[in-house]
Amino acid sequence: MRDPFPPPPQWLFDLTKPYAEALNLVSLPYHIHEVLFAFILYQSTQSIFSPILSNIFFPSIYQKLNRRTRVNWDVHVVSLLQSTLINGLALWVMWSDQERYDMQHSAIERIYGYTGASGMIQAFATGYFVWDIVVSTRYVRIFGPGIWAHAVTALAVFSLGFTPFVNYYGPVFILYELSSPFLNIHWFCDKLNMTGSNLQWYNGMLLLGMFFCCRLLWGTYQSLRVYQDVWQTLHLDTSAPLYREVHESAKMSIFAPRNGELCLGDTECLLNQSEVMKFAGGHTQAVPVWMAAVYLTCNLVLNSLNFYWFGKMIETVRKRFDGQPAGVDVKKTIDRRDSLVEELASELDRDEISGPKTPFEEKSDVLAMSTGVSVQAESAKKR
Repeated sequence: MRDPFPPPPQWLFDLTKPYAEALNLVSLPYHIHEVLFAFILYQSTQSIFSPILSNIFFPSIYQKLNRRTRVNWDVHVVSLLQSTLINGLALWVMWSDQERYDMQHSAIERIYGYTGASGMIQAFATGYFVWDIVVSTRYVRIFGPGIWAHAVTALAVFSLGFTPFVNYYGPVFILYELSSPFLNIHWFCDKLNMTGSNLQWYNGMLLLGMFFCCRLLWGTYQSLRVYQDVWQTLHLDTSAPLYREVHESAKMSIFAPRNGELCLGDTECLLNQSEVMKFAGGHTQAVPVWMAAVYLTCNLVLNSLNFYWFGKMIETVRKRFDGQPAGVDVKKTIDRRDSLVEELASELDRDEISGPKTPFEEKSDVLAMSTGVSVQAESAKKR
């Protein structure tokens, strides 16, 4: 399937092409307008749309937020918008892009193949992570170096898609973000005085389920697949033209040959088929070792972070239930379990989105804790 967006202006294409070719990102000029559009959309949302709409719909809450929390609020608005938008686009491409679907029969096409629709997904993801780097650099004291490193790693992974390289897997790894809308909703529930509400509880259940299924199960499985594909293409016979390799693999599969002979004169089909190996041919060499190493290392880092966050959630569960004395009150145990989902989601939100606590946060926590103790003491006196 071709890119549903119109092509970039010729001047922008010509301006980008020399730099893209120097970096071997040969498909980037065809999608540079989408990268810029995504960056401008997210930056405008953070700087303009979020403050305006938040002041309109939540004036009694947004205006009272301190600077740090207000920045966090606007960033979560962008994250909610981005994760909803990119997930919808990725699912649509995976469902509708027949040429991409046919790539499942050939490891070579999964590594070297290209469709305009998958390139669009790469572009929107790249635009977001460029924005993410700008924000995490500007507010590094708020979000911490870990969030900045995450943005750099993710940008490296998705930028390589413009080689084109593993273009097929762009929408696949975007689905990591399926848990992000629920994570942002959980955060907003806390700020909107809905902590412990039914909405937050059910949303928390969906968040934990999505995180486990999409990031751990789906993500790990797809990572193993891409490792296998990269390993196979690293050992291609570079003395043979790539097209010969493609045709030999095509004989073993059931998809239409990329020469369009099964299109029966259908213009749309011919255009779509010709696009698949648009940037590959007899001149294409096997995957460079450095590129495979960078991609797989970044992928490993991102997967490790997911398992780290899940480990933190398990740690929260153990703190809740380990070492409870015999004969503990049943009602208290049930209450603990009822609020466990909210605590797990809060733990995930703090580690994944907000990063490590700053000294300012630590002082705020101490102040909040001391205030809570004072309130409880005052209540005890009254009783």
